[in-house]
Amino acid sequence: MTEPLPPGSTIGILGGGQLGRMLSMAAARLGYRCHIYEPGAAPAADVAHARTQAPYEDLDALRRFAESCDLITYEFENIPAASLDVLAETTPLFPDRRALEVSQDRLTEKTFLAGLGLATAPFAPIDTPDDLPAALAATGTPAILKTRRFGYDGKGQARVMTPEDAPAALATLQGAPAIAEGFVRFSREISVIAARGRDGSVAAYDPGENVHVDGILSTTTVPAALPLKLRTDAVLVASRILTALDYTGVMGVELFVTPQGLVVNEIAPRVHNSGHWTQAGCAVDQFEQHIRAIAGWPLGNGARHANVVMENLIGADVARAVPLAAEPGVQVHLYGKAQARPGRKMGHVNRVTGPA
Repeated sequence: MTEPLPPGSTIGILGGGQLGRMLSMAAARLGYRCHIYEPGAAPAADVAHARTQAPYEDLDALRRFAESCDLITYEFENIPAASLDVLAETTPLFPDRRALEVSQDRLTEKTFLAGLGLATAPFAPIDTPDDLPAALAATGTPAILKTRRFGYDGKGQARVMTPEDAPAALATLQGAPAIAEGFVRFSREISVIAARGRDGSVAAYDPGENVHVDGILSTTTVPAALPLKLRTDAVLVASRILTALDYTGVMGVELFVTPQGLVVNEIAPRVHNSGHWTQAGCAVDQFEQHIRAIAGWPLGNGARHANVVMENLIGADVARAVPLAAEPGVQVHLYGKAQARPGRKMGHVNRVTGPA
């Protein structure tokens, strides 16, 4: 694909959650239709042109979906490899399979990042309980045991404070292939949202400073309290990863700030929760930027015109939406989910705190 995707074309989105919802809304602003593929409840379908409800393993449904789309992207990366093969038979997929292969498996991801010469936490694979002693010898304790696949928002993780804790911690992962990661002594958690176009151009947003509560992102504050050199270094790290993957689209890169410099925690090959602040802080937000990148448009400038604090509305927090809307400078985004449950992301607010 060399020419920009024509207006009126259909963009397929794998995953029907809030990220897909906001991608669909951004695509509509640029004249595109979206087709959502989602096995379960799909808030994104409320604002999309079409929806397919079928499992990711239903290869016939995937073929019909792919044939109805001009290109395909995703808001959810845990998609089976066989499903990706079926989609790619007929329809371009952005970001491509390579990015998913790296990010779906924590061991593959860490090995890839280390291969680029980037700093990561010490890590070691755990395929069986017999691997625990050697893994913890490599990482030291305290450490965190994580499933290699399917973990998010703190799920699929267990903390190990001493080697004696390790067998019980590993048992909570229920036999899934795992990885041990050593603790990183950090002062801040930050993330960079960056995009790479089909022509290889790269645009990045300012690093945001993240605070997590119970393993779930609570707030992102921009600008992060960092010296200019570290902000620049963070953007360069993200750009290096995008280029190494020959990536197309938006990516979230999470990093730790340490006395020794930046340590890459993980990458997410999609639009990212910590990039929601761009909706209030930039002329082109991360969702439009992703659509621009995959559709072959020029990337928007990542320059920030406002300082912003993004706060997730989790579970019962959604009841605060209307009072928050009365505050000056507050932008409310609700995801259309019917039931508020503990730990469930129901929406977010962007609070503009001043000019950039």
